[in-house]
Amino acid sequence: MNETVNLTRHFLIAMPAMADPNFANSLTFVCEHNKDGALGIVVNKPIEMTLSALFEQIDIPVPAAELRGTHVHFGGPVQIDRGFVLHRPLGNWQSTLAISDEMGLTTSKDVLEAVGRGEGPKDVLVTLGYAGWSAGQLEQELAQNAWLTAMRLLGIDFSRLSDDVGHA
Repeated sequence: MNETVNLTRHFLIAMPAMADPNFANSLTFVCEHNKDGALGIVVNKPIEMTLSALFEQIDIPVPAAELRGTHVHFGGPVQIDRGFVLHRPLGNWQSTLAISDEMGLTTSKDVLEAVGRGEGPKDVLVTLGYAGWSAGQLEQELAQNAWLTAMRLLGIDFSRLSDDVGHA
């Protein structure tokens, strides 16, 4: 069987063929992609809620003035009542998916408490919800031209890629 390419740390750009309204005109960052499926965060859909309002809701001291007006984003249609924090640097939080040596996706409240104290990661994007794909679903959507990847922008044919070294 031909192994598919790993799209972890790649962006997916929703194409006009995208049927799901949750992802129309979206830019999604893939946090994890493996044989069991994929997990991503939509990064370009701010919602009305600000960090200040979110922090009040979950009883965390309101963040520094420069962050108060920052908008929370719609991260995807899965678990939309739950916060996800995409951040750099990786740090050491209670519940983090390490995306790379520099970046993580954290779901535990401790990262937001640190942000509230001004001690959090340098770069944060706070979302409600995430995007999830079951095994083979993302590959199927790519084959249906629902998404454009950076690889396609570079002229690489996704269907011809193999993880096997030395095979064309």
